[in-house]
Amino acid sequence: MRNFGKQMLAGPYMVWILGFILLPLLLIIYYAFTNSAGSFTMANIISIFHKVHLKALWISIKIALECTIICLALSYPLAMILTKINVKRQSFLVFLVILPMWMNSMLRVLAWQMILSNNGILNGILGFFHLPKLNLLGTPAAVVFGMVYDFLPYMILPIYNSMARIRGDIIEAAKDLGATAPVIFCKIIFPLTIPGVMSGIIMVFVPALTSFVISNLLGGGKVLLIGNIIEADFMQFFNWNLGSGLSLVLMVFVILSMAVMNKQSDDMGGTAVW
Repeated sequence: MRNFGKQMLAGPYMVWILGFILLPLLLIIYYAFTNSAGSFTMANIISIFHKVHLKALWISIKIALECTIICLALSYPLAMILTKINVKRQSFLVFLVILPMWMNSMLRVLAWQMILSNNGILNGILGFFHLPKLNLLGTPAAVVFGMVYDFLPYMILPIYNSMARIRGDIIEAAKDLGATAPVIFCKIIFPLTIPGVMSGIIMVFVPALTSFVISNLLGGGKVLLIGNIIEADFMQFFNWNLGSGLSLVLMVFVILSMAVMNKQSDDMGGTAVW
């Protein structure tokens, strides 16, 4: 009876998984392998090799990689700084990192649209100092900038948590044995933070790859990502079959990317992140 009670407590969670994860996934798979008449077809899957789709996928991968690399380059030093300062200040700075995540993502991107527009705040400041204006809005740089701002906390927090778990006596013991700062970083700090780095990479790369809102608002329709094409197939052209086929291919690509990252993490002495 006690085990039965525990199983009953898991009931709402199982209903949630069935209704909001499995059924939508099965629906996407059904539409991906059928046409508008309901007949089986592979055309929706093969359409990923269409010139427009391949170009959009390549741009999406490129921008997602750029976003991930920039986030990692900014997050790792910041995480090291956070772990070395006073505990009270540490908590406050971590709070500042998390604070933007409490605001709606759409509002944050719209704010940067106002800042980066041709007549926006940034160009207003540049004009005040008689500097040349920047035409950032509607460029890949604006999309990357928006993604970095939006996803940066997802890179900082896993790395910071990994570094915060490193015991200080390990570092002190290495110093007592004559290890220099570069050796301590390469032999102790970096290997112990690999799980956090891998987790952060996945948490940034995956949403950056599938994003379409940021490219719509900051790209001005000039930066076409694979997410924009899928969103248009569903919401504008009502071609659920093609949209589902592209979504399924993208999902498989993301899963394979995550598997490769986990394999690299295992080979480097880390732990799997999923």
